[in-house]
Amino acid sequence: MNTATHSLGVAASSSSRLLPLVLAGLLGIFITGFAGMAPISAVHNAAHDYRHSMGFPCH
Repeated sequence: MNTATHSLGVAASSSSRLLPLVLAGLLGIFITGFAGMAPISAVHNAAHDYRHSMGFPCH
């Protein structure tokens, strides 16, 4: 196997794994921030209870 071909394949697989991780992280931050700051009390309270049950500090 050619070294250039091998390193190109490693770089491609690393970047293809990085994008979904970054997007999932951004989605999680958005959902957590939206639910935590939601003016609708039912959404906020449900998110608050879920965060406490998962051990996520919220205040």
